[in-house]
Amino acid sequence: MKDELGNDGPAPVFEIVEPLGKRVVIRKDEDKKETKGGIRLPDNIEIPTITGRVVTVSAEIESDPMVPLKQYDKVLFNPKGAIPVDFEGSNRLFVVDLDHVVAVFRKSGS
Repeated sequence: MKDELGNDGPAPVFEIVEPLGKRVVIRKDEDKKETKGGIRLPDNIEIPTITGRVVTVSAEIESDPMVPLKQYDKVLFNPKGAIPVDFEGSNRLFVVDLDHVVAVFRKSGS
């Protein structure tokens, strides 16, 4: 049986995603199920969470000293520009263009 690329056998299993250009891979934070005041939200309600952690950065970003992003940074990003990666069942990985990362969270004094 041939896969979608015309190769025999099972499709390859990918283990990493390497972004190209000025892009990063972000693991989106879990959607909120409860408000800060302790009110439990129904399961069918979705509050879009647009924060996450940088999983990896492209070589272009890594070599640019003017870009203050690195692996494991917590960021705020625009989900409209995010490309979902069907890599895992929960689909929380996204490839995001650097222009769609709008803020980096830093602890004071760092």
